[in-house]
Amino acid sequence: MNSSQSIILGITGGIACGKTEVGRILSENGFKVLDCDLLAHELMNKGCSVYQDVVNRFGEKILAADGEIDRIKLGRRVFDNPPDRAALNRLVHPAVIEAAQRWKADCRAVHRNAAVLVPLLFEAGWTGDWDAIVCITASDEQIFHRLERRGLSPEEARKRIAAQMPIAEKAAKADFVIQNNGTLKALHEAIMNLIEKIRGEQRNSYE
Repeated sequence: MNSSQSIILGITGGIACGKTEVGRILSENGFKVLDCDLLAHELMNKGCSVYQDVVNRFGEKILAADGEIDRIKLGRRVFDNPPDRAALNRLVHPAVIEAAQRWKADCRAVHRNAAVLVPLLFEAGWTGDWDAIVCITASDEQIFHRLERRGLSPEEARKRIAAQMPIAEKAAKADFVIQNNGTLKALHEAIMNLIEKIRGEQRNSYE
């Protein structure tokens, strides 16, 4: 854990564990928040840095009628094919990390509290330069229920879950773990308590 006048958090965890909700809570409490999933989507827009590399690798069958990458088509292909998924990650992850590192540096420069939502933080080996890495977890029952509400079948849910590092492994690697099996109020309280704990550790490091 690094000490600084601001707090820069890496937020990771399993699918449907609540990373986006954690980002919303942090944003409402003064944190600047970057969602790496959204950043990856932006970088794959037509004319952006990753677009042509992805089209060259996967072909024009992944394109929508307007020439943009159809993320549903691409997602179905890579989740059904681990080598394709690994190839996509090799194309996208470096560009996302490079852009997010610049964003983090800008936040550091102005002492701005910030958080980066990174589902594949450990998978990408992106463990440096955080004040803390926080893993958001949930029970299997909660995860399947949330994915069902998103319209995924049990089989699709299992594929999405299997595509990521097991939650227990991520939790073991993280500085802090928050279990999100309860209410939004409980999640909010857990996040606020965690922020206060991190601030306390930072104050102690200066004494």
